[in-house]
Amino acid sequence: MTKILHIEHPEDTILIGDTSFLQSIKGKQHLSMKIDGAPAIVWGINPATGNFFVGTKSVFNKVKIKINETHADIDTNHEGKVATILHDCLDWLPRTNGIFQGDFIGVGGSDEYTPNTITYKFDTVIRENIIIAPHTLYTAESDLRDAIARPLDFVITDTPYCKFVKTEAYIWSGSYTELGEEFELSPVVNMIEEQMQTVEFVTDKEAAQIKKNVNRSIREGYALPTTIFWAMSH
Repeated sequence: MTKILHIEHPEDTILIGDTSFLQSIKGKQHLSMKIDGAPAIVWGINPATGNFFVGTKSVFNKVKIKINETHADIDTNHEGKVATILHDCLDWLPRTNGIFQGDFIGVGGSDEYTPNTITYKFDTVIRENIIIAPHTLYTAESDLRDAIARPLDFVITDTPYCKFVKTEAYIWSGSYTELGEEFELSPVVNMIEEQMQTVEFVTDKEAAQIKKNVNRSIREGYALPTTIFWAMSH
């Protein structure tokens, strides 16, 4: 099986002409929905040691791997706000089997959170110590660098200390009715795929830079131009 450390967003795969997500619209697929939290948290059982760990996506680094099994590890590998969040995660995440990734939403005590660029409103004040939105499940036999990712398609049970936010993701297929008009989805997808054959897409390297520039635009709060973002890096 091919190693997959990251599940791409559909709007990102289109940059290089990958249309596989269009096929998923026409059939049953495993889906997960990411929430706009920060930072990304990875946790679970380290296959190399059998110990529970927490970390950011740096646990998958090829060279400078930052896997935190103790608070001392966190102090060595991280600093500032990220370190504080990881200390909380090491204290309050349940010791579940498997390896998971999710977005950190915040600590308990409020009903409204803005972890990144989107504000989330809960029905009641959150009493748990931390809030995590899990979205990815990994399997790894002996090393996190060999982990294989797939969308998380089940709900992790809340604990008294950790609230897990799981949004629902669905695929509709067949006929759609909008504004009184009905249309079939499959022909629309087929038409899009046919038109994409005439488009010249960017390279993997260029797509990576475009995604960085788009994220930077959103993070810094300025409008996204209609021209290609590759030019912003030059």
